[in-house]
Amino acid sequence: MEYHNPVLLKETVDGLAIKPDGVYVDVTFGGGGHSREILSRLGEKGKLFAFDQDADALENAIDDSRFTLIHENFRYIKRFLRFHGVKAVDGVLADFGVSSHQFDVAERGFSTRFEAELDMRMNQKNQLSAFHVINEYDEDQIKNVLLQYGELRAAPAMARLIVEFRKDEVIKTGNQLKKVLKKFLSPKHENKILAQIYQAIRIEVNQEIEALKEFLKQTPEILKPEGRLSLISYHSLEDRLVKRFIRNGLFEGEPERDVFGNFDVPLKKVGKLIVPSAEEIKINNRARSAKLRIAEKI
Repeated sequence: MEYHNPVLLKETVDGLAIKPDGVYVDVTFGGGGHSREILSRLGEKGKLFAFDQDADALENAIDDSRFTLIHENFRYIKRFLRFHGVKAVDGVLADFGVSSHQFDVAERGFSTRFEAELDMRMNQKNQLSAFHVINEYDEDQIKNVLLQYGELRAAPAMARLIVEFRKDEVIKTGNQLKKVLKKFLSPKHENKILAQIYQAIRIEVNQEIEALKEFLKQTPEILKPEGRLSLISYHSLEDRLVKRFIRNGLFEGEPERDVFGNFDVPLKKVGKLIVPSAEEIKINNRARSAKLRIAEKI
């Protein structure tokens, strides 16, 4: 089974405008598809650093003297590049989705397709798991997770039901959780609502929004002038943050203007939003919600 089928492979790597002797970073290594494509375009003096917090991804490490795989969350990009003696790079690629491997290994608990214990940790050493969120968060916290990250209107009622049920029984598995929330899962919309519930819990478990913000804030510091960002998002929460940061250098509000009404932003948008072709979606259904945005440091 393939570990992960890289999404928008050519478009994402094209977006980096690779220089053969440049230094690049793939912050979501996974199966190494994007990394291999970058390496194929680098010359002998080029360098590629990759990040992945999932221990399973380490098995895909590429045997190439130009390549270094760092087993860390990309929210620490600046710190670990410095550790490797790198202060500035020519481009950074990120594919923020969950890898096919994580979805396909039943016991990881990422997929609604399998019966598994509630886990969803991308870094298996993390203390916080889906089990903790469902069994130890209070009603208000669960409601906020489902509302914020799953955009579920029924979040208050769902949270109430979860807290009520767990008074008598610990909720250990995905099937138990489905049973608890059965009244919200109409046959017509069951898969969609379950996907939203799972997405919300996964984002909380892995602190994905905080990690994304921390990562984006560091990119202007580590990119060389005219260095590129090539970023794939899969849901509106991520894409909104990426879009706003590229446009304003901020996640909320407008940047401050000088006396002439101009404002300084660190990045500029390159080209238009890119989405997968119908052919790619046919081959790889998980590509269907992907959105690629490219930016350049001013």
